[in-house]
Amino acid sequence: MPHIGLVALVVAAYDDAIDFYVNKVGFDLIEDTDMGNGKRWVIVSPKGACESRLLLAQASGETQTAAIGNQTGGRVGFFLNTDNFARDHARMKKAGVMFLEEPRYEPYGTVAVFADLYGNKWDLLELKIQSAES
Repeated sequence: MPHIGLVALVVAAYDDAIDFYVNKVGFDLIEDTDMGNGKRWVIVSPKGACESRLLLAQASGETQTAAIGNQTGGRVGFFLNTDNFARDHARMKKAGVMFLEEPRYEPYGTVAVFADLYGNKWDLLELKIQSAES
């Protein structure tokens, strides 16, 4: 069955992006392989996630550089699901992640938008458990 294996995120610098996603958001560094000529194959993933992976791709050229921080045109483009919103929200704030709003309690769950180090918008989201009757 097909599935999405990686999503590429254009970044300004590998090491800064690794620091943000690993040390502030709490992802694991899965791979950091030197590909030569200044290129690296850098993959991060939420802790415990088997198939959800993010490829940190350092921008090359003007077009890619212009896309840094605005890969989804200012919309929330990435969704980080959690099973404990309060725990992860508090940990991320303490680590220096910039949340753009206070937590909201929506019919589908608890959510707050945060920005990565380049300004890309993410939802930290704890979905409500749907009962079989829903």
